[in-house]
Amino acid sequence: MADSKSIDAGSTPVTIFGRTYHLRGHGDPEYLSLLATRVDEKMREVARTTGTADTLKVAILAALNLADDGIQGGEVKVGRISTEELARIGEMTARLDEILAPDSTG
Repeated sequence: MADSKSIDAGSTPVTIFGRTYHLRGHGDPEYLSLLATRVDEKMREVARTTGTADTLKVAILAALNLADDGIQGGEVKVGRISTEELARIGEMTARLDEILAPDSTG
């Protein structure tokens, strides 16, 4: 039987909207924590502002807000995304799909 330490080796535990996730990434664990903190803050802001209790709806609204913040702030330049940036966006989308997928275990 594997213990939780061996299962989570190489992952960074983060808490987003009251749930703990173990993220794996090629970057700095502190950066993953920073990203998770930003997502958590935005989700809490959206939940507080809208009164929405549905976690999936809150996550989608928060993602839209964060994307808008990035575009408005000039972080995303449409048509000028590098291959590396596109790959990272794909990885993050896959992670979000995993996190937001309904739990099939029960």
